[in-house]
Amino acid sequence: MRRAVLALSLVALACSKGEDSSSASAPPAGAPDAGGAAPAAAPALPAAAGETITLPSGVKITHRVIGTGANPSATDRVSVHYEGSFPDGKVFDSGDATFPLNRVIDCWTEAVQLIKVGGKAQLICPPQTAYGPRGQPPTIPPNATLQFEVELRGVQ
Repeated sequence: MRRAVLALSLVALACSKGEDSSSASAPPAGAPDAGGAAPAAAPALPAAAGETITLPSGVKITHRVIGTGANPSATDRVSVHYEGSFPDGKVFDSGDATFPLNRVIDCWTEAVQLIKVGGKAQLICPPQTAYGPRGQPPTIPPNATLQFEVELRGVQ
């Protein structure tokens, strides 16, 4: 039920922005479109698992497993397994999803480009790269920092 409500939120948001939502599939709860800001230039990829990269936006990526496949671009569709939680550890969503990487929150668009297929990483998303002051009621409160464990399973 929660996923269906959040998927409908994505469609409503895309329609309100004048976008074609027909290609949107159910993205992770914490990953619907957040405003379309162009991501900053990508920093160098990590040399080893355990390394944390902080992007200019404040997004932090800790690579758990370095994949061996390709890195997606912002315009690719990606398949992921994910778990989203708040800093206190409370999980708000998890599952498998396939979605266009440029149709999700800025945190995901920026960070997932730095994960190779087969890789796993933790993303820490400051509010300005997630849902900001509007939140995503009732699941995500306003100005929430979100964290995700993400496994990139494929790029289309």
